[in-house]
Amino acid sequence: MKNIVVLDGYALNPGDLNWQPLQALGNVMIYDRTPEQEVAARAKDAHILLTNKAIVSAATIEQLPNLEYIGVIATGYNVVDIAAAKAKGIPVTNVPAYSTASVAQLTFALILELCHHTGLHAESVKAGDWSRSIDFSYWKTPLVELAGKTLGIVGLGQIGQAVARIALAFGMKVIAYHKHPDRDAMAGVDFVTLATCFKEADIISLHCPLNKDNKEFVNAALLSTMKKTAFLINTSRGPLIQENDLAAALKAGALAGAALDVLSTEPPAADNPLITAPNTIITPHIAWATQAARGRLLDTVISNLKAFLDGTPKHVVNE
Repeated sequence: MKNIVVLDGYALNPGDLNWQPLQALGNVMIYDRTPEQEVAARAKDAHILLTNKAIVSAATIEQLPNLEYIGVIATGYNVVDIAAAKAKGIPVTNVPAYSTASVAQLTFALILELCHHTGLHAESVKAGDWSRSIDFSYWKTPLVELAGKTLGIVGLGQIGQAVARIALAFGMKVIAYHKHPDRDAMAGVDFVTLATCFKEADIISLHCPLNKDNKEFVNAALLSTMKKTAFLINTSRGPLIQENDLAAALKAGALAGAALDVLSTEPPAADNPLITAPNTIITPHIAWATQAARGRLLDTVISNLKAFLDGTPKHVVNE
């Protein structure tokens, strides 16, 4: 039987999913978390290596003579040196599209929180503010109606399209900057330049993959073109944003708010400037983490592995 090593299984399955279908495929060793310096030692006898965030470098791959397959427990696969794996004839697979509905859902949860600050108002009621009020109604922040507002989406892939559908249901105008407008045309969505998207949108939502060309593209220059009443949402990748620039813009009141589920380093340093920036909501990278999405993720990880073992690999990213 194959030796299967899961380097960091806790985030995927903290106990509410079932490992048994994976365990039926070989001798399985599951680690909750694995520091990079321990990857080679823990994987030394592995034929199959599964990783979420644990780094599998070229140097590590060189130390694993039995390794036949690397499965990434995520859509993004930058944690693996795919060129080094290919040079060794080792396929690397990922899991596309498992979290589309969940990420779109959190995107709008963040948007709605910026619009109504429901948590703040609920805490105010619990603190007795409503009981002490002389009026039947009060609000502690401006309340924003979405109907008629413009949502600018950067990246109209599957998640971007799911977000667009929700926005259209709210009666919003939707514009998008996207590299493949002809391929991904969508009724109700107008494609525009990046500059126009940031200039015209009341809300910008990032849904693009991270690459060497767009790292920190949301910087001071681009932020300065946004409306002062606009919101910025990021449920995609933290390094898309120059965090010092965004924090400065928020402190200066150059935009009305930001809601972020991802940061450039995770977990973030305690002195990350966005943690203390005004009008900012930060959640701990939870868009992907509903039980339903994680269940689909685990099912596809197992399906990918079965396909490899059957000689018909799928979702290979280093062919």
